[in-house]
Amino acid sequence: MTAPDNRTVLKLALWGMPLSIGVMGLKMLAWWVTGSVALLSDGLESIVNVIAAVIAYVMIGYAAKPADATHPFGHHKAEYFSAVMEGVLIVVAALLIIWEAVPEMMAPSMLDAPALGLAINFGAGVINAAWAYLLIRAGRRHRSPALSADGHHILSDVVTSAGVLVGLLLVLATGYAILDPLLAVVVAGNILWQGWKVISRSIDGLMDRAVPAEEEEAIKQAIADNAGGSLGVHDLKTRQAGPATFVDFHMVVPEAMPVGEAHDICDRIEDAIRAVQPGARIAIHVEPEGEKAHGVRVKTTASRA
Repeated sequence: MTAPDNRTVLKLALWGMPLSIGVMGLKMLAWWVTGSVALLSDGLESIVNVIAAVIAYVMIGYAAKPADATHPFGHHKAEYFSAVMEGVLIVVAALLIIWEAVPEMMAPSMLDAPALGLAINFGAGVINAAWAYLLIRAGRRHRSPALSADGHHILSDVVTSAGVLVGLLLVLATGYAILDPLLAVVVAGNILWQGWKVISRSIDGLMDRAVPAEEEEAIKQAIADNAGGSLGVHDLKTRQAGPATFVDFHMVVPEAMPVGEAHDICDRIEDAIRAVQPGARIAIHVEPEGEKAHGVRVKTTASRA
């Protein structure tokens, strides 16, 4: 695991704006040359992508601000607000698609210039697929909820585009124009589901969800391997706030242990935790012997610093 790089995250968010505008233009062009409601639904979702890209850039920039007197733990959670807003915008896009599709179901019509429109939309989908892969990968690497949400949203857009292309080929093959608006409604349902997933993941972050189980196990192991000299630790708690991970726990030491020696143990543990959780914010409360130690056992053979 690598340490989050705010400059890389912000740069990707900046590039997201012109790319999303370009893809939106291609999709709306595909709708204009064909008159397809399904392609219009794909284009409407891309409008949301543009708005979401702007919000993500602003929020990622704000989240990167250093801690201050009024926000002593930093501004990391601002990224979750970006993700929540993006989820809401996804839902709005789905409702707009349904609004456009229902009247068309009453009077369906065949497509104009279908080959050109589908080719344009396919090109936009390829660009989106590559960009979604890059954003999701960067979002995981740098622990950026905003980038991850944007990447997953664009990935859902890619799935939507693929479904639209297949559906419109069926329209051309069968001659059933009603399939076009019906497909748009199916697309809207998929977008609603994606929007809910984006919102639910963001709510977890705002509610101070603990780190994933495998990461918590790595933290526990780092503590156990480097807490030699102490009598044990307890009350281990973790939480994530965007790219930041917070770890705190209590460490029990012999009552007669000098403060400097206890401090050395803390330094050793902190270094070990940051080796598995780069950039982690760590708080260790040292307690004298007599406090009950539980939760994470230490290796008594560990050497002292």
